[in-house]
Order: sequence, then structure tokens, then C-alpha cells
Amino acid sequence: MKILAFAEQRSSQFKKTAFEVVKAAKTIGDQLNAEVIALVVGDKVQSIAPQLGGYGAAKVITVENEKLEKYSTTAYSKVIAETAKKEGAEILLLPASAMGKDAAPRVAIKLEAGLVSDCTALTVENGTIKAARPVFAGKGFAELIVATKIKMFTLRPNVFSAGKSDGSSAPVESFSVDISDVDMGSYVKDVKHTGGRKDVAEADIIVAGGRGLKSAENFAMIEELADLLDGAIGASRAVVDAGWRSIDEQVGQTGKTVAPSLYIAVGISGAVQHLAGMSSSKYIVAINKDKEAPIFSVADYGIVGDAFEVVPALTAEIKKLMGK
Repeated sequence: MKILAFAEQRSSQFKKTAFEVVKAAKTIGDQLNAEVIALVVGDKVQSIAPQLGGYGAAKVITVENEKLEKYSTTAYSKVIAETAKKEGAEILLLPASAMGKDAAPRVAIKLEAGLVSDCTALTVENGTIKAARPVFAGKGFAELIVATKIKMFTLRPNVFSAGKSDGSSAPVESFSVDISDVDMGSYVKDVKHTGGRKDVAEADIIVAGGRGLKSAENFAMIEELADLLDGAIGASRAVVDAGWRSIDEQVGQTGKTVAPSLYIAVGISGAVQHLAGMSSSKYIVAINKDKEAPIFSVADYGIVGDAFEVVPALTAEIKKLMGK
């Protein structure tokens, strides 16, 4: 049996999810006596591929083409499917990132595979993989078994810990997939980065703001706290719709699904769509002046108070503890 783990990279650098997916593949592979094969797609990615051995890959397959430098839904799904067929992989793991969520359904169709998306747990019982995923906006979890011969799963970022590399390297094989102009029916033309800040989908700490901040200018205190904690900045849909923050910071069902170690929600009431995107966070701190706000129902720690008083005080205390 073989497991194919798609290792996402950008600009010849692995995303954090690449290590998480390979490690998760290794964990279930050990229980199924299955070989773990990592797949890296892009241009000039050969040099980074061996390090995936440190997370459990028995070997790494690279598919390089200058047309694959930037993500293409059609081309990448073709490459993943063709590689899976070549290797005879019966299990495929992809990250539940924007890229993984986009490519996985197309790959599933090509392979006639059953797909469970946004998994928060994978377990093996009597040789069968059981996948857990949140349902009803995070209010519950469904446990699912894929009945098709080829099985696919996308894994929620930050939920499956990659741990540290054991330092080993994996052998690398090159595989050529013919990519024509027809395969480039859609592709990423340009990627804009927001001032070097961390991506909320991968950050271990997120400080998020909502309408309770009243204006875009007041996000300055969110930025200060996030920078102090070396975290990312998140935003509710209402804030993004108002034009206060960019859409790449939006957390929720219609934005990015996150699962950091610490999620600080400031002035966010906690609409069901927002809770669906962050309720898997390990620790949730809510700051809101409305004690009835739904965000408190999922919070581990709640502060009922004015954000304009609480956040500056919190920032000042953290600075004292850090000696700043």
C-alpha cells in the first residue's frame, strides 16, 4: 500500500502544511504498513525535496515545469492524479489550504476517489481509516469512512502537528507530466504579499478584530499586540466587507479556517460563520463588552470590557513580562 502526500510550496519554500501532511501520512502509514511518498510540484523544487524525509517520507517525487511555477487548478490536479496513478497510491493526503481545497475535488474526480475535506483527525481501526471533520459550523464532529478503493483526505492546517525533523533526507525521483496550454485553463497570474505579515492559516498565534473596533484606524492596537506576540492579524467578515482589512486576513466559513495555539478575538461578536473558522483553536481569548456575545460560548478565557481599555492594558502587561 502507498500513501501520496502533497507537499505544498511557494517560491521553492515549503509551507508549514507540507510538513504536517507528510507527518500525518507517516503516522497512519506506520499503522497500515504503507509506504509514504511525498509529491512536490513547481519549478526548481528539486533542491528542497530531500528534507521531507525528516518528516517521514520514504521518497519524494518532484514534477518540475516552468509552467508550474505558479499554481494552476487544472495543471496541478492533472499532475497529482497522474502521479497517484503512476505510483498506485490508494491514499492521498492534501492540506486543507486554499490550494488543497481547490485541487482536491478535481483530483478526486480524476481518480474516482472518495474525499473527506477539512479533517481534524485521522485514526486507524482494524486497517480502516476514520476521519473526523467539523459539522454544523463547528458545533459537532462527523466521523467518516471512505468506501472507494482510492481514498482522499484534506487536513486542516495547524491541527496535525509536524513536530521537528529528524534530520534525515529522502531519495528524490523526477517525474515528467506533459503540461500543454490546454492544461493551463486557469492559473495564478500574480501573488500579492501584505507587508511580510504571517498568513493566518499557518500562524501559531492570531489576534483578530471585529466591528467592535469601530474603524480601520483602530486596528493599530491589534497590529501592535500581534507584532508583540509574533502573531498574525485576523479579521471578521464584517470588517473585510467594510474595507478595513484585506480579504487574506478574513477568518471564517467564507474566509480562512484556522487552528492556532492562541486565538485572541477582539470586538468580535462570534457569528456562526466566524466560529466555524476558528473554533478548533487550542486556546481562545475573547474580549467583548457584550457579555451575551456568542464568542464567549467557545472561549477558554473571556474578558467582558471595552476593547479600547482592555487591549492597551493587556499589551502593556505583556511588554512588562517580556522586559520591553
